[in-house]
Amino acid sequence: MSTLVLALIAGAVVGSALGALGGGGSVLAVPALIYLLGFTPTAATTASLLIVTATSATSLYSHATSGNVHWRTGALFAAAGIPPAMAAAALSAHLPEQLLTAAFGAVAGLAALRMFKSPAPGDEPRPVRPARAAGAGAGLGAVTGFLGVGGGFLAVPALVGVLGLRMRAAVGTSLLVITVNSLAALTVRTGGAAPLDWAVVAPFTGAAILAARDGKRLAAAIKGPTLQRIFAVVLLAVAAFMLTDSVR
Repeated sequence: MSTLVLALIAGAVVGSALGALGGGGSVLAVPALIYLLGFTPTAATTASLLIVTATSATSLYSHATSGNVHWRTGALFAAAGIPPAMAAAALSAHLPEQLLTAAFGAVAGLAALRMFKSPAPGDEPRPVRPARAAGAGAGLGAVTGFLGVGGGFLAVPALVGVLGLRMRAAVGTSLLVITVNSLAALTVRTGGAAPLDWAVVAPFTGAAILAARDGKRLAAAIKGPTLQRIFAVVLLAVAAFMLTDSVR
């Protein structure tokens, strides 16, 4: 199978998951770039930030037109994550690739476990805990910058539990947070990063953007909790593979 076809398929899977679940799909971008498309872990995290930024920004527009984005809340939450995102992006570029692979496997495993436990979009929010907002925003920014993932699997629960948004608004607002943090980390990464293979990154990104729209239809066809559990199983398998690969 050609590299172009693999890039299109991988992008479609990532975009579909993002559109259907409102977060978590970008966690598959890095392993796909490494194991299917031959990127190094460092190059994969940089390329993933670009893919995440473009896909999230496009999905953000769709949610904004539906009135599902709380701009002030999202801006404040994202602002707390910008410095950690930039610092973590600079740090990760100098770490051993084996360590990056292990760290990514661990975060992917955490995302899978959270998806098994977290409510699917549409459930009621938990009580507001504003005192934790800055810490949650900073932690999300650090994860985004360090591993090149959007962190929607962390952002949505945080916006619900910490800031008290309803799930639909949390999903839309998380895309604003993810876009800002990913763009901040990307500005640091592109300064000293090796040139990206645009023949792979461009079709991957395009497929992800287009498939994110179809992901909403998939969510309507399959019950939210079922879709979330299926994705969690796939993500858990990816995490186990990456953790095993990192200790070889």
